[in-house]
Amino acid sequence: MGSIEIAEVSEYVKENIGSFHKARLERIKTLKLNTILRRKNPYLFKAKNILLAQDLVRILLDAYLSSQEEAIFGGFLEGLAIFINKKVYGGWKSSAQGIDLEFDKDGTRFIIAIKSGPNWGNSSQIRKMKDDFRKAQKTLRTSNSNLHIVAVNGCCYGRDSKPDKGDYFKYCGQTFWEFHFR
Repeated sequence: MGSIEIAEVSEYVKENIGSFHKARLERIKTLKLNTILRRKNPYLFKAKNILLAQDLVRILLDAYLSSQEEAIFGGFLEGLAIFINKKVYGGWKSSAQGIDLEFDKDGTRFIIAIKSGPNWGNSSQIRKMKDDFRKAQKTLRTSNSNLHIVAVNGCCYGRDSKPDKGDYFKYCGQTFWEFHFR
């Protein structure tokens, strides 16, 4: 087991946060009003009593940027989690579909799906994650049937008061960071 200094984390952030801002700017540069309008419910804007074009454009742009920023920043946080885990446990970016990180600790292989926060998906997306966990476990066990595997939905921020979900664990916020970096 290795260790990591806060200076290494700061350096990673300094070197990689620019990609977040660059991706955000690229999304804005390529944005077309028609693209956004096709995805929005016009009746909602009428119900919200939006009467001026400038108000409509501002609301559309804010909503678009917010969802884009969430996805882009989520990718940044995933990279940070993998970077730190690699330093501490020798973890690696998983090649399994839907699994972001794998690492071994105390005789257990952990497979982790990293999400930004605790409310990241609907029931079908959660079913897909659970299916991805099952497939990854099956694949890993074909090469080593005695391998003890624990599936984790790791959320970079937030809380979940009941982390044991039966067939996987959900660690959020401080619990997630402490779980795989200590």
